[in-house]
Amino acid sequence: MDSSAQSEWNFLQCFGERTPGEDIQEADIISAVEFDHDGLHLATGDRGGRVVLFERVNPNARGPGMDQRQPAPIPRSAAFEYRYMTEFQSHEPEFDYLKSLEIEEKINKVRWCRSSSNTRMLLSTNDKTVKLWKVYEKKVSSLANFNIENRGVANSGARVNAISHPRLARDLHLPKVTSTEVLLAARCKKVYANAHTYHINSVSVNSDQETFLSADDLRVNLWNLNVTEQSFNLVDIKPSNMEDLTEVITSAQFHPSHCNILAYSSSKGCIRLADMRSAALCDRHAKAFEEVESQANKSFFSEIIASISDITFSKDGRFILSRDYMTLKLWDINKESSPVATYNVHEQLRARLCDLYENDSIFDKFDCCMNGQGDAIATGSYNNLFRVCGTWNGTDLTLEASRDPMRKRLQAPASKGTNRFGGARKNGPGKWGASDSTELGTDYASKLLHLAWHPEANVIAAAASNSLYMYCG
Repeated sequence: MDSSAQSEWNFLQCFGERTPGEDIQEADIISAVEFDHDGLHLATGDRGGRVVLFERVNPNARGPGMDQRQPAPIPRSAAFEYRYMTEFQSHEPEFDYLKSLEIEEKINKVRWCRSSSNTRMLLSTNDKTVKLWKVYEKKVSSLANFNIENRGVANSGARVNAISHPRLARDLHLPKVTSTEVLLAARCKKVYANAHTYHINSVSVNSDQETFLSADDLRVNLWNLNVTEQSFNLVDIKPSNMEDLTEVITSAQFHPSHCNILAYSSSKGCIRLADMRSAALCDRHAKAFEEVESQANKSFFSEIIASISDITFSKDGRFILSRDYMTLKLWDINKESSPVATYNVHEQLRARLCDLYENDSIFDKFDCCMNGQGDAIATGSYNNLFRVCGTWNGTDLTLEASRDPMRKRLQAPASKGTNRFGGARKNGPGKWGASDSTELGTDYASKLLHLAWHPEANVIAAAASNSLYMYCG
């Protein structure tokens, strides 16, 4: 992504924006956002267990004569507008009577599956159960001209046979189809349950499109999309004595092209790469990516803020992007010792870690995403802000999830040491300084946790509370 693409992001459209003064319902808050593999569809999940689907209005953005094998050029906003498609209730609240535990209906992750037919397939999960949904077009016909009038022939409630009464037989006629309407219907195809003791935090579809993984705090399971009765345990870090537990799994994802490779992150800030060809149980990782913090910089909060909340592969599988509480880190899979770049998201909050711990904000889990070319990354922050950084060209933007994404950045003067994009100046290779002054005065209740990048273009979908904002670079 060049500097001209980074210099300005335009608002495309918004879904579900509330009017000023309107109370936000907890069930309406968006908890997952995901584009499909070609960006033609977008799915969101909320805390009420609903999945809402959107489709691109004009999917044929490539003009005549363009090379269909090449990625689409940076589009104008009109070519990348989305419209509401359908919604369905994916999960309902449940109660585990054996453990006296309430299971929330909140959608933790939504993942698209590729389908050869005209149907759309996607996985959705709450804390305990993964479901495979099929969204398809269903024809509904309206019938009229029924022959249902008895005209007083039936007496005392007895049913009259039209064949035995010539007068009724003469009036008998077939119903006619007056209109046919095509509606979208959603049907649950598979339910993958009873495999996780702890809360599911990740679901990832394999590149073979036949299997997927689901991960909780201590285990990663491998499923076949057609088999619901059993799953295969890939990773198990549960100790024999739970008092010896030192870390938990926080996120897991398959490699985008190699079906035998997966990565999972931990609360200790470590990313482990596993190869299913080496052993049936992938407890022994092939590679481990971890940056060791010096003893001089360690504090009471070091382990908490080092916990990785989300990881994602680049489209070519060469890099892994990870997000912990304070930073974004870009890892080269050929270099385990240290990340190739580190980006501070909200460094000004480091002095307020005690307050963040007391109000539980320090445990917020932010998503991260990368564009299809692998040269730009994005993640959320507080005040409904999100950061967009160029991985190699040194550009950095702070945008607000609103109809005017540049509003806060343009209202406040740039702080000393910032570049012309309003972001922080580099302090050495791949190191970024403190955020610009627009992020001071933090509103911890307004946080942008979930966002997704279009796989082929500079289009970002950002979820702020119960609203979904679309931006085009």
